[in-house]
Amino acid sequence: MGTISSAFGLISGALDADQSALSIVANNVANANTPGYTEETPNWQENSPVTIGGVSYGSGVTETGATSVRDRVLEGRLDQQQQLASASSARLTALNGVQALFTPDSGSSTATAGDIGSDITSLFSSFSSLEADPTNISLREEVLSSAKTLAGDVSNAAASLDSQGSALGQQASGVTGQVNSLTTAIAQLNQQIETTSPNTDAGTLEDRRQEDLSQLSQLIGINQVTTENNGLSLTTTSGQLLVSGGSSFELTSGSVGGATHLFVGGTDITFQLASGGGQLGGTLTALNQDIPTALNALNQLAYNLSTSVNALNNAGTDLNGDTGTVTVPLNIFSQPTALAGSAASMSVAMTDPSQIATAALGLGTGNNSNANAMANLSNQSIVNGQTPIDYYSNFVSSLGATVSGVQAENTAENASVTQLQAQNNALSGVNLNDEAAAMSKMENSYQAASQVFTMLNTIMAAALNLGDQTTVS
Repeated sequence: MGTISSAFGLISGALDADQSALSIVANNVANANTPGYTEETPNWQENSPVTIGGVSYGSGVTETGATSVRDRVLEGRLDQQQQLASASSARLTALNGVQALFTPDSGSSTATAGDIGSDITSLFSSFSSLEADPTNISLREEVLSSAKTLAGDVSNAAASLDSQGSALGQQASGVTGQVNSLTTAIAQLNQQIETTSPNTDAGTLEDRRQEDLSQLSQLIGINQVTTENNGLSLTTTSGQLLVSGGSSFELTSGSVGGATHLFVGGTDITFQLASGGGQLGGTLTALNQDIPTALNALNQLAYNLSTSVNALNNAGTDLNGDTGTVTVPLNIFSQPTALAGSAASMSVAMTDPSQIATAALGLGTGNNSNANAMANLSNQSIVNGQTPIDYYSNFVSSLGATVSGVQAENTAENASVTQLQAQNNALSGVNLNDEAAAMSKMENSYQAASQVFTMLNTIMAAALNLGDQTTVS
């Protein structure tokens, strides 16, 4: 090639390439604190050499644009782990609310469970006290007072569980709006990316799409499938389509049997979403599994304890010499008609303490045989093959074990998210030290090219001034 003109062209191209690269580095520095921004690196491409007389001459370099430093596999792993962490976090929050209802000595004046374990013990202790003095009205009133405290705490706990369930249903419905907003935005970005960058990295458009994907994965369990033209399809973990190219499919909520259910295209996917991850998964697991389990345990306790105490009281003789009949029962507790709803409706039906049937049939009103039998219920397996206090204690222990297990899962999953986030930041985040080094390198390269340009200008001026007294600068 060998001409000063071609050398000017070569160095001019180098200056343009260095200037372009400096702009990319400067953009990285400017976006160092921008959420979701991915570091960009300049692409250098050697120009095709020119061959003259069998000798090849380099023709410089071209900067062909920026490429984002991203690892889609790592981003996908991070999204998946965020789904798990968000699910366990949402479930743990709900479980902590459930467990708080059964904290001992929390009192029964508010809508909490109070200390049901102590209430059960107090009830049977009051029967034991009455056994020693069956005609004592104060001791009879103590039995009814203990029964009222137990019934109040159980019914308050059931009401609180129902209230928590309603709140979780509202949360699930609220999340659907956020999901739909994000899937719509991802579909729009898909369309832009497929149009403008079907075969190359789309830069900030992909950053925005990945940021939306990260937020979406915290709300709902998703699977990602890369499509042609740099597009993306999204489905729930059970396969329901949420995004395909430039189209999104709305997640809706509705009531089925008084419970919140979620739908895509008219298909009920509530139970699939519960196991899919994300905030929705954890919320629905608590709503459809944890709260019903706790409520069923209370129903079992309320139903079996109420019916057992009522049956014995109807089998004895009260202080007035009366016995329970079908038409005029001597029920201490309101008699439950079905297991479902027993806890919520548990209450004390008896108002007259003299109706407590302490005596066995035919043994006189001062007899204590039936009071003894009712006190002994505390040691009998009347609730699902367990004593009342053992049943309740095992329920509370099981709930505590569930909370501890979810807590351990959440801690491990958050640690994994932190680790993956650190790896992703190390790869894709802007490191100002690295950018400073890159900028220094680009500046040195630009300065060197400028010096070559100055030298060529001097040589050109000298050539033009040969044999001429007038200096051309």
